[in-house]
Amino acid sequence: MARTGPKKSGLRVLVWLGVVLAVLTAVLAGGTIAGQASWAPKLALDLEGGTQMILAPKVEGGSDINEDQLNQAVAIIRQRVDGSGVAEAEISTQSGRNVVVSLPGTPSTQTRALIQASADMNFRPVLLNGAGAAVPTESLTPEDQLPKPTAEPANSSDINWITAEVYRQFETLDCDNPAQDKQERSDPAKPLVTCEPATATTPAIKYILGPVEVKGSNIVTSSFQLQQGAQGAVTNEWAVNIQFDGDGTAKFKEVTERLNQFYVAAGGETGTDPKSQFAIVLDDQVISAPRSLAVITDGRPQITGGFTEQSAKALSDQLRFGALPISFEIQSEQQISATLGGEQLRMGLLAGVIGLLLVVVYSLFQYRALGFVTIASLVVAGALTYLAIAILGWTENYRLSLAGVAGLIVAIGQTADSFIVYFERIRDELREGRGLVSAVENGWKRAKRTVLASKAVNLLAALVLYFVAVGNVRGFAFTLGLTAIADLIVVFMFTHPTLQMIARTKFFGEGHRFSGLDPKQLGAVPLYRGAGRLRTPDSKPAVVRAKNTGAAAEAERRMTIAERRLAEKQEQLTGSSKSAAKENK
Repeated sequence: MARTGPKKSGLRVLVWLGVVLAVLTAVLAGGTIAGQASWAPKLALDLEGGTQMILAPKVEGGSDINEDQLNQAVAIIRQRVDGSGVAEAEISTQSGRNVVVSLPGTPSTQTRALIQASADMNFRPVLLNGAGAAVPTESLTPEDQLPKPTAEPANSSDINWITAEVYRQFETLDCDNPAQDKQERSDPAKPLVTCEPATATTPAIKYILGPVEVKGSNIVTSSFQLQQGAQGAVTNEWAVNIQFDGDGTAKFKEVTERLNQFYVAAGGETGTDPKSQFAIVLDDQVISAPRSLAVITDGRPQITGGFTEQSAKALSDQLRFGALPISFEIQSEQQISATLGGEQLRMGLLAGVIGLLLVVVYSLFQYRALGFVTIASLVVAGALTYLAIAILGWTENYRLSLAGVAGLIVAIGQTADSFIVYFERIRDELREGRGLVSAVENGWKRAKRTVLASKAVNLLAALVLYFVAVGNVRGFAFTLGLTAIADLIVVFMFTHPTLQMIARTKFFGEGHRFSGLDPKQLGAVPLYRGAGRLRTPDSKPAVVRAKNTGAAAEAERRMTIAERRLAEKQEQLTGSSKSAAKENK
């Protein structure tokens, strides 16, 4: 029974791998039948082409737009395009006046309208806040305990705005992985559930906000400076200053009177009541949510709290330019061909095929029949990667660029490395005289540590490259990381189980000369001469006793320093024994 353990275990793991592949295939097939997915991966702008729109920014009142405002307009459009789920888009300026937006495929009517819309900045009171992660399903508030408003809201800070539906939306919102489905603006007269994205120093936060009370158009200007202390001395703390117009000043005074009551009731500086906060919202996303420490009567509030010069400038620019009623008029729209064209894609695929063929030839030459395990493993890894990319294209709108194709090509060699490490460990075990079943298990114990360390380095490199790079380089990093994960799955769930099973076949188990695991060709040192009889040392080391000259040379080359010394010592002992025998005669 014990001898069939690894074989049964290997078969069970292979069945699970088959289930994983079947599930992924069924998911993609279901999406394709529903008309939402496709068997072919989505291609990026450089391979598929798409739509190019030239936008002319227009400021209300007909005033000219300056360079800073144009750059802010680009940032706003990029945020909108990313938020609508369009991947691999290119956004740039043209002639210091226009914005050029290039999108893969054909943009939807909603995406086109969202790009053209003017910037939407407003101020909303905070009703509730919390950590950015979604609440686990098992920890969701029971239905009978969800909020039930008891009256009509009296003002924008009234918690009666929080209905059961709004609270459930707040619980399930995940600011660390936001859904890319924002296609239309929120209603300014209704509450808003949204996020404040994470920064280098602060985590993501999610909010329930009350209706809009002050519009961004009420901002006259904003600036940033070093904060002044109570005695007028300049400190090392940066602050952002806002100046409202007359209407904004009156509204802001009314709001801060209410928010300051919550601040005082909560204990001032030591309080934590979220209703003392006032969120600044740009395109339905919180960019800052300061607390109201005093009643502002002159329409000149100052925002403080851990700013650096760069972050203070960024917020000041967002307030000054994001509040401007800038809209975008489409001057021209045309379909563009792939920026690199089909020829580059064909050359890239040809390079991949050549690389794959070289790996196949090397595997068959070096490992003979065992090389077919490498080929089968590469096929399974390719199937997993293809299904993952196609499903991600459907669910996350991921698009494969030429840089991503390059990542897939590089991964062929890295994937083959894992199999080579494993096979060489097995052959080392055979050279030491172990049987194939034992060699597979011992070789796996030694090889998997190396494989895990190698893939950990690959994943770390891919993650660093993905987060520090921009543009198509991120596509390269993504596919590199994805194939590293697929490689691990294949090595653990296909390559090793397959070897566990074939180790008990006659062809491989008895070391056929075309199996790639022939102990004689590997220069193995037999541990036993027969059942129950230990090998007795001869006058020559094991390397010299090998019948096959090529195998002997290979065995000698593979010997470690310790093995060489042991062989030499063995030879010396054998020589001494023979000399003593002659003297006794």
